[in-house]
Amino acid sequence: MKAHSYGEFVFDFAWAHAAERAGINYYPKLLTAVPFVPSCGPRLGAHDAIARSALAGALLRMPEESGLGSWHGLFLDNADTAALAAQSALLRHDVQFQWANRAVPYADFEDFLAQLSSDKRKKIRQERRKLADAGLRFEVRSGHAFSEDEWLRLYALYSNTYEERGNPPYLSLDFFLDYGRSANTPVRVAVAWDGPQIVAMALLLRGVTTLYGRHWGAAEHYSGLHFETCYYQGIDYCIRERLARYDAGTQGEHKLARGFDAVLTTSAHCITHPRLARAVADVLRREAPLQRERLAEYAARSAYRQAAP
Repeated sequence: MKAHSYGEFVFDFAWAHAAERAGINYYPKLLTAVPFVPSCGPRLGAHDAIARSALAGALLRMPEESGLGSWHGLFLDNADTAALAAQSALLRHDVQFQWANRAVPYADFEDFLAQLSSDKRKKIRQERRKLADAGLRFEVRSGHAFSEDEWLRLYALYSNTYEERGNPPYLSLDFFLDYGRSANTPVRVAVAWDGPQIVAMALLLRGVTTLYGRHWGAAEHYSGLHFETCYYQGIDYCIRERLARYDAGTQGEHKLARGFDAVLTTSAHCITHPRLARAVADVLRREAPLQRERLAEYAARSAYRQAAP
């Protein structure tokens, strides 16, 4: 149960403001999501379709039964989306950018670059060459391979990103020293070294077939440092480890030019107040075809010489 909409990456602030202007209580609201993680996956712990349908129905009844204004399920997989849609949940779509290890896995980063149009390939090579000429070197390590002193440095870089925006960091130092350093941690960190000093980092998580990112931080400003640390190092890691996908977070239209494809994401919503529910449903009906138009436009601007299969 939340009294705000921060940290969700599915932005419903306009709905909340409309409710306030109409004298309708929007908060507190119910949320089914992974905190601060805009990555699609299962949200209903169901062992079969009957259980999933029952859970979906129960979730959509909860706001009214609890006397609350709404329920929201974010970044749903296809099975949960279908179950909630069958129970008349309101569906909302958005666009993300993800990298795919296409039909035949790439042999190496150069093999990946060979699939891009010549101008995109040239641009990426130029960006990487500038950093190499500046004396920076990059690697991706498992979290347990960093010493405590190195994790203190990584945390300082991670925190700096938030401090520059006037916010406290979401994750604590204890999280990194405990979960990040455990023997079987899925935490991976892409780091940039300038001599003996770590000057940039991107926090990643390794799944079974997918690499997830990214929180990033940097102490210095080099041309292309963000793209190398957050994108190219993750892509290179996926190629080496034969991972199918790199989910590098939400937003970022500039990822298109760097080999990422646009994909649709889905969230589900239930609004208790009938007038507000009708208004939101009307917005979503008009928004859905626009999102699909965005998807088609991005596909036409693909960095690849040939469209994705």
